[in-house]
Amino acid sequence: MTNYLVVTAMGTDRPGLVARLAKLATDCDCDIVDSRMAGFGNEFTMIMMMSGSWPAITQLESQLPQLSVELELLTVMKRTSKHTPLNYASRLEVTLHGQDQRGTLRKITEFIADRSLDLGAVRSFATDEDENIQHLFLAINIPENVDLEELEQSIATVAGNLNLTCSIKRMQGVQVPDIG
Repeated sequence: MTNYLVVTAMGTDRPGLVARLAKLATDCDCDIVDSRMAGFGNEFTMIMMMSGSWPAITQLESQLPQLSVELELLTVMKRTSKHTPLNYASRLEVTLHGQDQRGTLRKITEFIADRSLDLGAVRSFATDEDENIQHLFLAINIPENVDLEELEQSIATVAGNLNLTCSIKRMQGVQVPDIG
């Protein structure tokens, strides 16, 4: 039976961090089935989903703390199960731009949560040219029973109330990919 482990790592960005984490996975006879990496300021952040036999995952769990100390990384591990892909009737890709205001992301994500919609992705950033302009990207997975036109109008209204420009791209028949 295949077992799964999610590992999150964070520390000062420098060459070789991903290679060392990938080497540990290989040395423990585990596979990296999904990973994401990002830089925030001078910090490196990575999340990886590993798979392997029970002994392989246990070996990884026991060796990661020492590697974390050596690489000066903060790491968190959690066992999980294989991801079951979900089907959605559609997906809205929402892009918002405007003057940076505290609480914008909270208000937008609360709007989505209040409607029990699945937030598939979020990206929020300011450009180097103008740090006072915020850019938000959201991918919202929509089940069949949601009125898309009404939802799009509601999102546009929220954006307008926040003085943000808003563009919405509708994608049909979205399946969240299987990562396991």
